Amino acid sequence: AFDPSTLPPPTADELKSETGFDFVPLATALAAGDYQEADQITRDGLIHIAGEAARARKFVYFTEVKHIPKTDLATMERLWLKYSDGKFGYSVQRKIWRTTAIKGDFEKFCRKIDWNRISEDGETERKRRWFGDSEFIYNLDAARGHLPLTSALRGTSLLKEIFAHPLWEEEEWNKKEPKAPRKY
Repeated sequence: AFDPSTLPPPTADELKSETGFDFVPLATALAAGDYQEADQITRDGLIHIAGEAARARKFVYFTEVKHIPKTDLATMERLWLKYSDGKFGYSVQRKIWRTTAIKGDFEKFCRKIDWNRISEDGETERKRRWFGDSEFIYNLDAARGHLPLTSALRGTSLLKEIFAHPLWEEEEWNKKEPKAPRKY
């Protein structure tokens, strides 16, 4: 099984920031496999890298996302990918979001990355609870793309804007994964 703690610590180059954000705590939490802590640091980090106005109000307006420096978003993303063996990260979620099966349908997306669960009645589907005792899965047993969490309490605009960030147009994020040979 993949163990993030066996990976070498991140280099200075892997921790680059244009906004002065300290990515060491994120890298440390991810390397320790503490995905719940890493998830919270990611949310706090997104607020920091989104700028002064976001820091003052303690959340990111969706209109601010496009101004997040590519350097910082890329650093955050590469750390998630490295320490989750490519299972978690915004780029992973974005690929799922853009699949022909999902096509940007938030409900289908939530099902695919396991942000929903069946209620106690055994029939009704609902979003996992985040506050109090979180019902999300903070380990590598979670579905591909399960983390990081992005609040949709104010709607899905923030998530959609993260997926539309100019960073993702760069070649690094658009490499075609080799298709597995068909088994006949």
